[in-house]
Amino acid sequence: MKYLRRGAAAFAAGLMLSYASATYAADKPTLAFVVNGASDFWKAAEAGVKKAQAELPDFDMELKYPEQSSVAIQQRLMEDLVAAGVKGIMVSAVDPKTSTDGLNKIGSETALFTTDSDAPDTNRVAYIGSSNVDAGKQAAEIAKKALPNGGKCIGFVGLLGADNAKERIQGMKDGIAGTKIELVDVRGDDIDQTRAKKNVEDALVASPDVTCMVGFYSYNTPRIYEALREAGKLGQITVVGFDDDPITLGGVKEGTIAGTVVQQPYLWAYQGMKLMAAYLKGDKSGIPDSKLIIIPTKIIGKDDVDAYAANLKAMAGN
Repeated sequence: MKYLRRGAAAFAAGLMLSYASATYAADKPTLAFVVNGASDFWKAAEAGVKKAQAELPDFDMELKYPEQSSVAIQQRLMEDLVAAGVKGIMVSAVDPKTSTDGLNKIGSETALFTTDSDAPDTNRVAYIGSSNVDAGKQAAEIAKKALPNGGKCIGFVGLLGADNAKERIQGMKDGIAGTKIELVDVRGDDIDQTRAKKNVEDALVASPDVTCMVGFYSYNTPRIYEALREAGKLGQITVVGFDDDPITLGGVKEGTIAGTVVQQPYLWAYQGMKLMAAYLKGDKSGIPDSKLIIIPTKIIGKDDVDAYAANLKAMAGN
């Protein structure tokens, strides 16, 4: 619980900073990294922004949280940033499919880049982030290793309509095709962590034959862990995770979570902010013809946790 308390306190402080009104100086361009909702997952991105800022003192860089995970609220935040003079925005769009017009509006007024969940049908300059399909396939590899005789899986995710969710789910389905493993359902929670845990509790009652649970967003796996622990089923149901929440890494290390697929939001932010800065200076050489810059995901198992955690601390400067 100490990780959750510390993360909540840090997030509250960051939120207050995010909504402080400001007009940005024209002689020092400001770049903003806008996330899709409250989650400790974005702490690594904060460290990446900080690293880029240290290397590019002629820019101001900041990470912004919307007050809740909503297309309208995220759009308003970006419009406020543009009105205040921000020159470039990198965004993890809450729901790209329903916000094309809004994103195009932002892209017509400032340099718009996407991360985490792409919006390829917009006028964004480029996407930098994971291949979510490949990440889903890696989750399938964890499941196949842990369930050689097959099993019935239920997935849990924040935003069912977001491309990153759809692509991870499809990637996992592709990866388990032809096996005796089934992904029978995926339940969304709209980035409401109380609801995320309740979804797991409800699934345990409604589907007593479930043998596998998949947490497709960073906070879903910790909520699965907590619900299973409280139900006395921790270690009885295979858990496949995404990302590197401390609870997830602890579960992988103790063997109650089969493995987790980790992304690299630190590099999304670090490389993304530097890419935006170069683009604004007229250097477009870092933008490939595909407009896709893929930062690989990787599987973390029990034997990898300590080295991975140490690397996380090093990247954050701890």
